[in-house]
Amino acid sequence: MSAHFGTRLRKGAVNTTVAALAVAALAASQAPDVTADGHGRQTAADTPSSADDGSGIGDSATGNSPYYTDLPPLNSPNPAPSESSSTTPAATGTTEAGIPATVLDAYKKAEAELAQSKPGCNLPWQLLAAIGKVESGQARGGNVTADGTTISPILGPVLNGVGFANISDTDNGAYDGDSTYDRAVGPMQFIPSTWAWAGRDGNADGKKDPNNIYDAALAAGHYLCRYDWDMSATSGMRSAILSYNNSTDYLNTVLSWLEYYRKGTHEIPNGTGTVPDNRSDDGTGYTPTSPSTPSTPSTPSTPDTPSKPSTPGKPNTPSTPGKPNTPSTPSTPTPTPTPTPTETVGHLEDAGTADLTATAGDVFTERISTRAETAAGKAVAKVRIRFTVVGDTDTTFTGGESVATIVTDAKGVALAPALQAGEKTGGFTVRATVLGRTLSALDYKATVTARAADTLARTSSTALTCTVGGKFADRVEVKATYKGAVADKVAATATLIKSADETTTNDKGPYFKDAAGNPVRTLDLQTDANGLLTLPELYADDTAGTYLLRITTTGGATLTVELTVTAAETSTPTPTPSESESTTTAS
Repeated sequence: MSAHFGTRLRKGAVNTTVAALAVAALAASQAPDVTADGHGRQTAADTPSSADDGSGIGDSATGNSPYYTDLPPLNSPNPAPSESSSTTPAATGTTEAGIPATVLDAYKKAEAELAQSKPGCNLPWQLLAAIGKVESGQARGGNVTADGTTISPILGPVLNGVGFANISDTDNGAYDGDSTYDRAVGPMQFIPSTWAWAGRDGNADGKKDPNNIYDAALAAGHYLCRYDWDMSATSGMRSAILSYNNSTDYLNTVLSWLEYYRKGTHEIPNGTGTVPDNRSDDGTGYTPTSPSTPSTPSTPSTPDTPSKPSTPGKPNTPSTPGKPNTPSTPSTPTPTPTPTPTETVGHLEDAGTADLTATAGDVFTERISTRAETAAGKAVAKVRIRFTVVGDTDTTFTGGESVATIVTDAKGVALAPALQAGEKTGGFTVRATVLGRTLSALDYKATVTARAADTLARTSSTALTCTVGGKFADRVEVKATYKGAVADKVAATATLIKSADETTTNDKGPYFKDAAGNPVRTLDLQTDANGLLTLPELYADDTAGTYLLRITTTGGATLTVELTVTAAETSTPTPTPSESESTTTAS
């Protein structure tokens, strides 16, 4: 037993040294708002509040599940030729520095997508790699199929409140196979309730699967960037990592791997990666691996290490334990992440939210405002309100997320982020709930209307004419506007009608052609990004006359264009000279 304890003690000392070096290096390379103490712990005045993003366990990606605590080797990996580092590596690449091919590809693809969708986040793929290492040992050493799906499920322990958070089932066992409690799932260890809104389809197969490294890596990237945190600043990165798993030890472990991978890494074949040995819970309740972990007690075979208890022969050093007064510092835990309300919330009230309506693609001008009140109607401050977009809609909060958590102000009011309408029209709901309390939700109805135009005008005044059987030289082009602004992506219909009074489709006169070359006289179209609508070429049949083309849009804009088809010119034959002579002679 003492031998086992001695081994763990020495390993912990090495790990602490590695963490201290990594955190110090990261703090030095980024913004100056975080320092590192001698034990590799970060210190900052606002660390507690940053750790809790105002959401509690429910907003932690993993539900604060256990994680792997193994730290990288002290020696730096050998950087790949394409990824040079300013730090000279101390050793050649190790298996620790290698990342399985498919897993590495998923991290890099996620970084590329985030660079486009959220450029201000500055997310490095090495951060995803560091989290992937700590959460699942890079999908258990890259034990994935070619499309990135784990060959066997990766499940965290049952979150039943026994040594872990208590999170009742939210997915009916769909992801974790447990219909009583939730478990963290997949290579990035998302709990089902978080995956429900944070999940992404990273490999474009039409599914959002937490067991797929492409989907999970992209979801993790969006999760880390969801509050406009900037990963190039220490404060932004710290807040993001702590929101993933709210633990300073977790933060330091991730930062250690991040710094290690930044100095260089390389691709290794799938399935050949190293799976970590040590977990923050020592494997307790971790079904997939706990059976093997008990075998480690066989390490007492290293009883020769107990000889090291000779070091206790330095009993004079126990004088240093005379510093137990430092335990007074444990008072630091008192800064609770989010101040608890002094009053008990009895219900939620609408705080004056007006009509929630927006045109597809626009930002809602009105924002949802909710007030937390006691049963007696008194405002309650510092309460976390979660706003969730519910229903068949692609509307999100600005930033692309469908969930936002806001803490009520001194007046008990939480103001939700602005809503960004998608392209799906119709109604949906935004639901406000109090985190950590079983209270009735407050629902807000919202509507997305179709893009509309109220004015159509031709971009040219050229007369549109053609001879029978021919083709009109000019194409019809119109511009759509709505309240004077460009009306883009507005649905429109172009119809060749019989007359101004009879707007049914004409069966003769000008026509368009379909893909097969057949005549068509009605088309469904859409304006472009500049509000322009350019119709296909028009042809004339063998009937001369004046015809009407009517264009209408969603929103009621209408324009009627006149088309003229003329008969083919007939020339009078000129008499030949012989005919002229005979006429003259006869006269």
